[in-house]
Amino acid sequence: MPDIVIPNDLKPADGRFGCGPSKIRTEQVAALMEAAESLLGTSHRQAPVKNLVGGVREGLSALYSLPDGYEVVLGNGGSTAFWDAASFGLIERRSQNLTFGEFGSKFAAAAAAPWLEAPDVRKAPAGSRSTAEPVEGVDVYAWTHNETSTGVMAPVTRVTADPGALTVIDATSAAGGVMIDAAEADVYYFAPQKNFASDGGLWFALFSPAAIERVERIASSGRYIPEFLSLKNAVDNSRLNQTLNTPALATLVMLDNQVSWIRENGGLAWADSRTGESSSHLYDWAEKTSYTTPFVTDPADRSQVVVTIDFDDAVDAGAVAKALRANGIVDTEPYRKLGRNQLRVATFTAIEPEDIRQLTRSIEFVVDAL
Repeated sequence: MPDIVIPNDLKPADGRFGCGPSKIRTEQVAALMEAAESLLGTSHRQAPVKNLVGGVREGLSALYSLPDGYEVVLGNGGSTAFWDAASFGLIERRSQNLTFGEFGSKFAAAAAAPWLEAPDVRKAPAGSRSTAEPVEGVDVYAWTHNETSTGVMAPVTRVTADPGALTVIDATSAAGGVMIDAAEADVYYFAPQKNFASDGGLWFALFSPAAIERVERIASSGRYIPEFLSLKNAVDNSRLNQTLNTPALATLVMLDNQVSWIRENGGLAWADSRTGESSSHLYDWAEKTSYTTPFVTDPADRSQVVVTIDFDDAVDAGAVAKALRANGIVDTEPYRKLGRNQLRVATFTAIEPEDIRQLTRSIEFVVDAL
């Protein structure tokens, strides 16, 4: 492959387009440096850190305009830990799991725990999505709001099913970048390393009163639940603005700064408009360009925060990604298990829409040079 040098006037100001960990704004790093003098390296049981946790909880509650009785809960570990925690403390007997990508499939695997009935798994081919359907005996309906692996987005709409059934949404790559009505879910959970432009190490969730009641009932039922994966522990500690074990303080500091930034600019509606502008440009460009097409064929299923673009066989997308990386434009490679000739581009809230436009100009330059 020839050495390709993209002219500076075609390059994005910031070349980070990864789907997680995501671009972190310089203001967040500055907040982290400030915290290094007062918070980092201090006890998470004392007021300064507990005030930080409380501020994050209050900020998320305001950002999502939480209905009465909903609570922001957090715990150690990321979404992977939450899947196991849900299998112990949120699914009572049986779940229905929609799988249309890697991460929905992982929750379905966790829900196949030996103390539960086999989950009702509704699978769809990559690039499309399945839909929930009420089934007698199912007490949790679970799916991903946005599949980071494929660029498919599903609506967040409560399932009307057996009395008490919960709607549980994995929002890791959508939270903070897509408008939702929090009342349409009982649990809307996420790790903060995508639109919230932070690091991993923690999970956050918006819990409805019904979900909290479910957690407390299962916890008192005698079911074995490891302490680290106890949602009851997470609820109790969150109400004290702390976590069971030491939290990732850097994650909290950067998340707090990002939540404040989004709210100051207009809240979730502003973030939704911003990611929509970026993703719309990419989809329009992919449809108009002779050698590209959107991987997700149904526009209604296309993500506005993770865009997957297929390339014709005549263009090696891997070579394009390699040339982009050599020019400081990084992490545009497709999801490793998908195995397609494509690029995958995050359009998270922290990413400037103008940088997305510059990205397409850079891609065009690289393809012409190959």
